[in-house]
Amino acid sequence: MKTGRPKVPPLIARSIAVLVVLAVPLFLISASVAWAVNDPGLYRRGFEKYNISVYSGITNDDLQRVGAELRQYFNSSAEPLRVVAPAYGEERELFNEREVHHMRDVKGLVRGIYWVGAIAFLFMVGVKVGGYYLCRRDFAWPMAHWGLYGGLLTLGMVAVVGLFALVGFDSLFLLFHRISFTNDLWQLDPRTDYLLIMFPQGFWFDATIRVAATTVLGAAALAALSGGYIFYVKRRIGLSEEAD
Repeated sequence: MKTGRPKVPPLIARSIAVLVVLAVPLFLISASVAWAVNDPGLYRRGFEKYNISVYSGITNDDLQRVGAELRQYFNSSAEPLRVVAPAYGEERELFNEREVHHMRDVKGLVRGIYWVGAIAFLFMVGVKVGGYYLCRRDFAWPMAHWGLYGGLLTLGMVAVVGLFALVGFDSLFLLFHRISFTNDLWQLDPRTDYLLIMFPQGFWFDATIRVAATTVLGAAALAALSGGYIFYVKRRIGLSEEAD
């Protein structure tokens, strides 16, 4: 019986499949980065682990407040960044003009990551809604394969980046800055610039591992659920054929 629902041309269907698979790592990585950027615990643990209060002259309580102001800055339209805190007992603006301009660039990068994650998520939701409208329950089968492939692709990407991070994080960190920024404002002085005093390279290594770990968990869960559904359907079909 004809349902009257339009058929998707094979070329478009294949293109959608590829885009969904690619959207999976984009969403998972973007979501993991967004979570890390906005997680107070990540800042607190980093400040404590690297004794930032000692090197910065800022108390732990004030460091937490500064971290909260930075998160608020990333999630607002307020410009320019202005953070005032007592350092070695003297109230002062923490970040100089060069740091403030660099943080504007960082904010643009963070906002871009937000947008990538949101677009990838909305695209996958749109495909799912459209697919179930056109195919009903039959769409679960291709969707499961796309989820499996997307999860495995994500795991592979994280494995490659993670390997580079473990054996040469300095080079990877430098490459990231050269790709992400079109100026040299990120080249700061760790002796005087509070962005580097508060957030040393070890902090960013830990943050990278955190992002990788949460991405892996999400990708592994998606791959396991998708693969489990595929196995279940194949097993059910096999049992049905044996019964016949």
